[in-house]
Amino acid sequence: MSDQERGPLLGQLARIYRDYLTAVVLHGQAAAETLGQNPTDVYALNALELAGPLTTGGLAERIGLSQSATTRLVDRLERAGWVRRGPDPGDRRRVVVEAVPLTPEQDEAAFGAARRRMAEVFDGFSADELRVLFRYFEQAAPALREATAETRSGARAATKGRAKGAR
Repeated sequence: MSDQERGPLLGQLARIYRDYLTAVVLHGQAAAETLGQNPTDVYALNALELAGPLTTGGLAERIGLSQSATTRLVDRLERAGWVRRGPDPGDRRRVVVEAVPLTPEQDEAAFGAARRRMAEVFDGFSADELRVLFRYFEQAAPALREATAETRSGARAATKGRAKGAR
């Protein structure tokens, strides 16, 4: 593919990607509403389900909140029965948080429609195309986490610069 062909294609891809991200966020909000939660709760539970039990500090790193905000989030989720705290099997002095699994009914209500719709989409792809998608998601998630860290670092530097200029 020539650079002349690649440039416009990447521009179109960026636009479609932004539309996709918006759809993911909107579905996350709808799933959270269905479960009587807010989107940050659902993202935290997803992080716990993917990683397994975590300390509040480990969870904070994965969801991008401060440790104190994450502790408040975990307190709220524990009171509502969505997580439980327990001793860290590797160090009994530490406490870890684990997600309480959704009931099949909760899972279906919050995520069933998306699973079915995405299965329909994936049914239209060949095995080779699915491997490309797998490779994309496998590489895109870490790339976005790195971009998030860079963006946050830049935001902190900009905030410090504004604070120094205000003196």
